[in-house]
Amino acid sequence: QVHLVESGGGLVQAGGSLRVSCVGSGFDFTPDFGWFRQASGKEREFVAAITGTGGTWYGDPAKGRFTVARDNAKNTVYLHMNRLKSEDTGVYYCAAQRGGGRLESIGSYGYWGQGIQVTVAS
Repeated sequence: QVHLVESGGGLVQAGGSLRVSCVGSGFDFTPDFGWFRQASGKEREFVAAITGTGGTWYGDPAKGRFTVARDNAKNTVYLHMNRLKSEDTGVYYCAAQRGGGRLESIGSYGYWGQGIQVTVAS
């Protein structure tokens, strides 16, 4: 059974940096990972993704500020966030798919973590 567990969230000042991590377990395939976020009262949106072969894809909010990376030996995916803004506040979710689905599409992912809160204070 696949499990995804996020960590590393918290409170950060605007302009600061934060790294969130997601450890996966139970895979019998090499997944593509995605990061999504959901602000209070808003739809869940795509942030970034990394394929099993290391290809990366970013949503508009992340371009130029966030970096997604993975460590296959640790079954871990990271989201490094820099120059954070108050509008980056939300619950960040790690997701995994078998591959072949659109990386920016929520429906492509069959496995989700519980989410972790990131709050950026202005």
